[in-house]
Amino acid sequence: MMAEASAPMDDDTYWLEDWGLYAAIKEDHGGKPWFAWPAPVRDRDPAALAEYRERAHHHVEQQQRFEAAWQQLQQTASQHRVSLIGDLPIFVSHDSADVWAHRHLFQLNDEGMPDLVAGVPPDYFSEGGQKWGTVLYHWEAHQREGWRWWKERMKRMLRLFDIVRIDHFRAVHSNWAIPTDDEDARHGWWQEGPAGELLEALVETSGDSGRILAEDLGIIPEEVVTLRRRYNLPGMAVLQFGFDGNATNPHHPANIQADQVVYTGTHDNNTTRGWWESLDEQTKQRVNRHLKPGEPPSEGLRRLASESNALLAIHPLQDVLGLGEEARMNTPGTFEGNWKWAFAWTDLPGEKNGSP
Repeated sequence: MMAEASAPMDDDTYWLEDWGLYAAIKEDHGGKPWFAWPAPVRDRDPAALAEYRERAHHHVEQQQRFEAAWQQLQQTASQHRVSLIGDLPIFVSHDSADVWAHRHLFQLNDEGMPDLVAGVPPDYFSEGGQKWGTVLYHWEAHQREGWRWWKERMKRMLRLFDIVRIDHFRAVHSNWAIPTDDEDARHGWWQEGPAGELLEALVETSGDSGRILAEDLGIIPEEVVTLRRRYNLPGMAVLQFGFDGNATNPHHPANIQADQVVYTGTHDNNTTRGWWESLDEQTKQRVNRHLKPGEPPSEGLRRLASESNALLAIHPLQDVLGLGEEARMNTPGTFEGNWKWAFAWTDLPGEKNGSP
């Protein structure tokens, strides 16, 4: 049964009205992005927006129904002593209510278009790097507003989740800027970020640094690690990255620290079985040194994660079920075929009735 609409989301007034207007205008213009709308609504002319306020109510009510359903989920999770971890994506889409309503907070030209977009340089995920196409921030504008946009965003996430992971934490220190017309991310460069100023605002907003995780994967300089530790934020380790033969590899089971959360693999990795099947023999030998005789790699990496020094071990459900590459969630740098895997309750050990 669909949850009833909740009371007005007073805590969400900063973004909710803009979202309702954005959704109503987008619907009226055949789904076109905001930067392709007629100038009056594109540029938020008050008279033009007034024409859509009535139609915006429907979209606001949809958000309220979602809120009511989510609160029921949170209550059920809490009753079963299950904590929820959610992501705070570091960047947002160009075609979003956030950017449309706060253009001055982003690196856009007079037409509302980016000359530079976000991504990461070449690394172990991609030889050409990753060109995400998301817009970059005008950090000085955020600073002038006392980081309000970020604080409101963090508060929203903390209302939805028990713990919030800052995705691509590296960009708080510095972000990779790529010319919009470039085919990939090879020719980008690093832009300086707000570092401690923004983190201080986010930690203060959370009330407890223990409610924030830092996704610090990729090419991470020591300054980023120092920044994370200055604010007592746990980082991440991924076991699938740990067997390249480098004795100082921070993802190797022996090198995982107590201020890290360890994953067998994340949503961006292959499943452990799929990963194992793609390895060369030399790497398999290095992994085998840590597996028990006859132990499947999916089980072995889960055991190694649980036995490590990390404060928390995360086991993707695909690895719990021992699934292969067909169950991979996402392939970074690609835009097709991702986020389609799903499980049925009957897939879980001991579940026969098709319900939790």
